[in-house]
Amino acid sequence: MPVRTIYWEDDCCKIVDQTLLPTEFKTIELRSAEEAWEAIKALRVRGAPAIGIAAAFGVYLGVRDADGDAAGLIAKVKTVADYLASSRPTAVNLFWALDRVVAKAASMQDAESHAFKAALLELAQTMIDEDNAVCRAIGEYGTALLNDGDTILTHCNAGGLATASYGTALAPVLVAMEQGKTISVIADETRPLLQGARLTAWECRENGVPVTLICDVASGTVMQQGRVQAVIVGTDRTTANGDVCNKIGTYNVAVLAARHGIPFYVAAPLSSIDMSLASGDEIPIEERDADEVRNGFGKQTAPDGVKIFNPAFDVTPAELVTALITEKGVVRPPYKENLKRLFSA
Repeated sequence: MPVRTIYWEDDCCKIVDQTLLPTEFKTIELRSAEEAWEAIKALRVRGAPAIGIAAAFGVYLGVRDADGDAAGLIAKVKTVADYLASSRPTAVNLFWALDRVVAKAASMQDAESHAFKAALLELAQTMIDEDNAVCRAIGEYGTALLNDGDTILTHCNAGGLATASYGTALAPVLVAMEQGKTISVIADETRPLLQGARLTAWECRENGVPVTLICDVASGTVMQQGRVQAVIVGTDRTTANGDVCNKIGTYNVAVLAARHGIPFYVAAPLSSIDMSLASGDEIPIEERDADEVRNGFGKQTAPDGVKIFNPAFDVTPAELVTALITEKGVVRPPYKENLKRLFSA
């Protein structure tokens, strides 16, 4: 099994500080809502599922020392949840998890303070178990799409580091290997923060998955050379019509995959599918600091004063998505009808 990305131990939330990888593996402690907010904002914890779990622990940390009756604690939970919701705008799991915590708090109007807080901690811990089960199921369904000897290309990081431990986009690869299939991975470096180079390549190496790292601009070349049999990526938010929001550059990969007749799969937990939004046009896209491009990892690579556009995500239209791999099965077009049917069931 991959390393635990986020867990509760020694009366605090512990996370792998992903800003230090691949050269340093370090677990840090979160002991307040403020520390949880900073960890999410600074990408110490990242990946939609892991962000949601971190936020749930963050709410508990924000109320565990609070005094008052249930009504006061419920109000405090809402305040802390609103604060944590301001950390990043795009990954829907953040808001999904916070909504669950707020709803749980609202259901405990007659609870004693100790029981109230214990229930919030238990919910956050339950999310870890749920996430592991979801990712395992995605792996089981996704591996059926892979043949022995296949090489899959992935963009950014949707392995265990993006979840509680198992991963979404890499889960089908790990399950396939458990079944005796020979599967290899090509990882895009994923500019500007190099999540593919720093995280996906590291994870694959740690788990014995054959991996080749390429520059983002080489994706078309490896497809043209016949070295890629499928693309599997994760998602931070997928809308009701099947539009997929994922790390910037995903759209480029989808266009190239379509051009070369390569299936483009998205590993999408139901918690990452936002049925309240009709299309990707409605997704708020986070734009990050220009220095991530101008001074990436401490070295200036662009002139002072040059204008920089640094969106963290892009939207891949549903027509470029071959299938969504969920914990309830593989969903194919037409997505509007089939996703509605899936959630109704």
